[in-house]
Order: sequence, then C-alpha cells, then structure tokens
Amino acid sequence: QVQLVESGGGLVQAGASLKLSCAASGRTFSTYTMGWFRQAPGKEREFVARISWSGDRLYYADSVKGRFTISRDNAKITVYLQMNSLKPEDTAVYYCAAKEPLATKFNYWGQGTQVTVSS
Repeated sequence: QVQLVESGGGLVQAGASLKLSCAASGRTFSTYTMGWFRQAPGKEREFVARISWSGDRLYYADSVKGRFTISRDNAKITVYLQMNSLKPEDTAVYYCAAKEPLATKFNYWGQGTQVTVSS
C-alpha cells in the first residue's frame, strides 16, 4: 500500500512558477512509476507527466512540454513537478499517482492540490 500527499499548490499570476511535491509512504516507492495528473473544473482528469522508477524515462503532455519538469528523489520518497511559465489554462487540481511495476495503470492516488493561475 502506498499513500501519497501532495503539497505546493496555490494562487499565482500568469508567467509565475510553482513547485509541487508529492510525499509517498511505503518501502517500495523506488520501484514505482510516478505521475502527475490534473483535473480542471468541468473537465476530465488528464495526464501531465510521468517518470520511471529510475528517473531516466520522462514523458510529458504536449500542453506542458518545455514548461514543466518532473523529478524524483527516491531517498526522500518524493516526486516533484516544477511548473514554469504558468498559464490560466493550467488551473486545475493536480494529483500525484503511483503505478506498481506490473500494474497496467496508475493504482494509487493522492488527494490533490489546487493550482490557480490568474491572468
């Protein structure tokens, strides 16, 4: 079982930066693929970024590529999402997620943290 707790959300102006953190519990964190997703009001949850257990494979949604960076620190059992050049359309609840090595989809989720970008 893995528990995920996000932090770092807030209200910022367009063009600003935020760094989200996701603290995980569990001895097997270092074997999990980690990801960030987001859900804007009235929209379905969408993929933002994911990182392999080793940290050497990174994937991003086209909408955030070049602006967001996902990283992880297995020693601190934490995954991060650095968000630069934020836009109003980045406003959403951001969720951290974990996928076990043999799972076909992300099967652990955090409670989410709100990010609001004003124009």
